[in-house]
Amino acid sequence: MTSVQGVSATEGAASPATAQKQLTVDYDTFLHLMMAQMQNQDPTNPMDASEQLAQLASFSQVEQSIQTNAKLETLLTNLSFGQVDDLIGRTVTDANGTTGVVEKVEVYSDGTVLALDNGKGVLLGPGVTIS
Repeated sequence: MTSVQGVSATEGAASPATAQKQLTVDYDTFLHLMMAQMQNQDPTNPMDASEQLAQLASFSQVEQSIQTNAKLETLLTNLSFGQVDDLIGRTVTDANGTTGVVEKVEVYSDGTVLALDNGKGVLLGPGVTIS
């Protein structure tokens, strides 16, 4: 966890890397279960192949969604870096009334913290006024 006097930014609980790792574990488990199901099924009444394909397709869609989210997060972070130089030297006021001039901008995976000239930090978000 990183903080600027009273304002913290921590890595999100469901980051793309964590989700991808969990998906890999779940996908491997899913494949093992599917193979066990195929090996132990009744030969006179086998599992429907279309149902198996539907299960694989569902897992594939989840995997693609996680990869898309990771790419979108990277894109948003890159956009944030492109805009931070506009914030330095500007006066910021948050919803609690903390005011100061931005000296430094810190971009984290879960938000952007503006380090002010008075040593305080403001989490950039709703209720923050920049002038």
